[in-house]
Amino acid sequence: MVVVVYRYGHRISRDKRITTHVALVARAFNADGIVIDTKDKGIEESVKKVVEKFGNDFFIETGVPWKKFFDEWKGKIVHLTMYGERIDNVIDEIKKHDDILIVVGSEKVPGEFYEIADYNVAIGNQPHSEVAALAIFLHFLTDGKWLEKKFDGIMEIEPCKKGKKIRYNYEKILRIEGCNEAVIKHCKMVYELARRIAERIAKNGISVDISAIEAGAMLHDVGRSKTHGIMHIIEGVKIARKYGLPKKIVDIIEHHGGAGIDSEEAKKLGLPPKDYSPRTIEEMIVAHADNLTNTKYRKFRQAYYELKMKAGEKAAEKLKRLHEKLSSLAGIDIDEIVDEMR
Repeated sequence: MVVVVYRYGHRISRDKRITTHVALVARAFNADGIVIDTKDKGIEESVKKVVEKFGNDFFIETGVPWKKFFDEWKGKIVHLTMYGERIDNVIDEIKKHDDILIVVGSEKVPGEFYEIADYNVAIGNQPHSEVAALAIFLHFLTDGKWLEKKFDGIMEIEPCKKGKKIRYNYEKILRIEGCNEAVIKHCKMVYELARRIAERIAKNGISVDISAIEAGAMLHDVGRSKTHGIMHIIEGVKIARKYGLPKKIVDIIEHHGGAGIDSEEAKKLGLPPKDYSPRTIEEMIVAHADNLTNTKYRKFRQAYYELKMKAGEKAAEKLKRLHEKLSSLAGIDIDEIVDEMR
């Protein structure tokens, strides 16, 4: 079954919020898309951002005259109006059809609508919101199965009794942003090593935010979708903020370069002048897991000499101190964890 909502009478100056809600209800309750009579790029962008973040193939099109669209529609037309037949009397018949266009007016609709519609349907015969009417109609139409729909988005709300919990599909973010397969593979490897290091440190009785480490490790190189130079750090921060990721994850991305880039080094490298050194245990773990991961995992000594050749002794000594600190927290040499991963 294909289900499309047609929004009639949208007024840009008055109806932006309510029409946006009509579109969001249509998407959430399993409609395939929405068509709006008045051109409104703002609503298009708002709805597309929701689709990008939360998933689904929902479409939106604005600026489509109703007469042309209705004439071209090959399925049945359902007009939601409080003057129509009770939904419980007609819904079973409506369900038999393959393609359904649901007309939702924002103001008084032309009298023609009542004649053109195959079904004029009332969600109760009292005045109330068109948003509520659409939601209830779609609930009846799907027999409540919209509740089971999986949207496969970047973000997914996890039901919980109190508070807020969001799950992110980090690999999907990497792909949407345009990271190549080599970068994605590297990020997955850093994720695995960082998680192992974090688990070992936690086992040693030290508090570690493993979920933040997993997120930061998967996304530490997301900025490489824009550039493979040092500015990938800044680009990564921008992308993370675009998705509204928690500050702790943004900070991991910002402080993952080498074993730390101080403000003086940042200036020489062309980065905005500030200290990019890892400060928290989560930032240190991701930074060091990155240091020990190329296309394969490598032990500290190899990473040390390669960094010394590339960036000098000062950078290599920072790496040494970071390795020693994390090894101390883990209660074993981090190289032993690397050996387990190889």
